Amino acid sequence: MIKIGIIGGTGFTAGELIRLIIYHPKASIKNVVSRSKPGKLIHCTHKDLLGEIGDVRYSDSLSKDIDIVFLCSGHGRSRKELNNISETVKIIDLSQDFRLVNESTFRQRKFIYGLPELYKEIISTSNNIANPGCYATAILLSVIPLAKKGFLKKNIHISAITGSTGSGKEMTETNQFSWRNNNISTYKIFKHQHLHEIKQTIHQLQKSFSSDIYMIPYRGNFTRGIMVTLYTFSNVSLKENKEIFENYYQNHPFVEISDQEIDLKQVINTNKCILHLFKEKDQLIITSIIDNLIKGASGQAIQNMNLMFNLDEKCGLKLKSICF
Repeated sequence: MIKIGIIGGTGFTAGELIRLIIYHPKASIKNVVSRSKPGKLIHCTHKDLLGEIGDVRYSDSLSKDIDIVFLCSGHGRSRKELNNISETVKIIDLSQDFRLVNESTFRQRKFIYGLPELYKEIISTSNNIANPGCYATAILLSVIPLAKKGFLKKNIHISAITGSTGSGKEMTETNQFSWRNNNISTYKIFKHQHLHEIKQTIHQLQKSFSSDIYMIPYRGNFTRGIMVTLYTFSNVSLKENKEIFENYYQNHPFVEISDQEIDLKQVINTNKCILHLFKEKDQLIITSIIDNLIKGASGQAIQNMNLMFNLDEKCGLKLKSICF
């Protein structure tokens, strides 16, 4: 049984991790650390866990007898936590602290960018994983097959919308119900932080790509999920593009190609990414949908853990969507 520690246990991603691990057949939670609520019952924070996790309480420090740590403390805090973690313990970091190549090594730990659909073999032999960002996951899964073929020729234009959980639990003006409900807004136009890891990955796959990536993120008036629509020039047929995607993802169990138009509810509460492709003149349009808290965060982290411990990557992730 894989013994798990979680640091930063009160946030949305930690809550999802706990829910997944409780029913994982090969893993168990050793302890959950919270600097702000040590000694408090976990189900008092994650209230849906009442009756699921018993009277387990937050700890103020990490147990020594663990195999892997999930860092859920938030951006900029993971580096500080590494000082308290043994070098023999595996790490999956859900912040953005180690995703970029020039920031991926710290205190003799080398972090691998943990997108399983691209780096499955490397992840399976690694001890330290930087879990990708949620927007980055949805966008990269839309373009990896094209970049691998060298088919990205011109600018990529992206429109992407996310639910309120994408901004975390900390209360801000833009994630209050009274502001978010019946509302929609843009933010960080062309400057979203996930663009750095997106550009880095595309350039690693297709050195010749020198065009721009324009991303317009939206705040949606819903709780969870991401829908991305992007378009770019393509001089090959829709049929050939579909074949490229189907061939690339045939051995990746969480990515599906749909012939029909897709909607967000198809992936909520699952670790799936569903893609839909169509063409208008010389523009290839790709729509991508994921649950930002599962495939975009905690579910992908479990998928990475499975690979690191030589388990079936689907282990503990057979989840059902909420369609109605």
